[in-house]
Amino acid sequence: MNELPKTLTFKMPAEASPLGFRQKPARPLLEVDRLRKHFPHADTAAVERVSLSLGEGELMALLGPSGCGKTTTLRMIGGFEQPDEGTITLAGRDITHLPPEQRGIGFVFQDYALFPHLNVLENVRFGLRGMKRADADARARSMLDLVGLSDLANRKPHQLSGGQQQRVALARSLAVGPPLILLDEPFSNLDAKMRVETRQEVRKLLKSTGAAGILVTHDQEEALAMADRIAVMDNGRVVQIGTPDEIYRNPATEFVANFIGRSNILAGTANGMNAQTAFGNLPLSRAANGAVSLAVRPEQIMLEPDPAGPAVITGREFRGHDQIYWVQDGDRCLIVISGPGADLGIGAKVRLRICDCVVPLN
Repeated sequence: MNELPKTLTFKMPAEASPLGFRQKPARPLLEVDRLRKHFPHADTAAVERVSLSLGEGELMALLGPSGCGKTTTLRMIGGFEQPDEGTITLAGRDITHLPPEQRGIGFVFQDYALFPHLNVLENVRFGLRGMKRADADARARSMLDLVGLSDLANRKPHQLSGGQQQRVALARSLAVGPPLILLDEPFSNLDAKMRVETRQEVRKLLKSTGAAGILVTHDQEEALAMADRIAVMDNGRVVQIGTPDEIYRNPATEFVANFIGRSNILAGTANGMNAQTAFGNLPLSRAANGAVSLAVRPEQIMLEPDPAGPAVITGREFRGHDQIYWVQDGDRCLIVISGPGADLGIGAKVRLRICDCVVPLN
């Protein structure tokens, strides 16, 4: 039987802001160093030299397309897969080759993995089998209070909504007091509205307990909304790690620029903090020299109606709070996002103006 932590109390990290986003680096809780995993008969490694660190109480998203290695990385951290190379350290302890039950890590699966024959309280109490029954009941009920489901303690999982099942799974993981929770695509089975509501609830719960978390997702909006930092993965490698703002505003590569939001990629010739482009001399977000590719976000381009303009609108998508335009400018097709006041039809002639710093890509 797994030994339970001697203390099950949590505290809010002192460096967390009122909104939950980290203001300064926390002490390292988890350190992953050059993890590698190659499955038999595969042409390439599923995970190739992945390194990252996670602070106490920090929430990180592993973000990337299907097959990029993010779930394999998570499973190696959790002990469900063994790495071919590399090390995993949790709170200063090497856990690389320990089985899952000896790592002290909580795991929330994509399908929640609740026991259908047990009620909600029994599901949450399941991981507390090393405690006295009265203490386990009290702990389980306190977790249900925390997730707002104390009045559903006697229901079976099939009597709950998807969002409620998700919270039960999280309460069960938190009940044993792990310093780290791993979440594997936990919102994929929820509809769009429930997904938005539940992810904010989960973030608040993790922040309220002080537990750190790693979230695997392919949903960029989910990662931007939930994570303190994002590790973007592509072809088994981490290609950039940063805060949501850093990742969005300063993508390191063309892949990141196009995967996190949308970007227009322009060619230019850089000279320090400026680059000469087809749209004139543009300021850069960081210094560069020579031929460069530049990332321009759709909201950085202004549309100016002009019957003699060189560009023409070829597509339009109304989204209420803004509108997306597809604009043909010579041999370039650009995406532009304008506010709700813009009302330009397909075929309208326009001029384009870039109104902010653009990002040179590696």
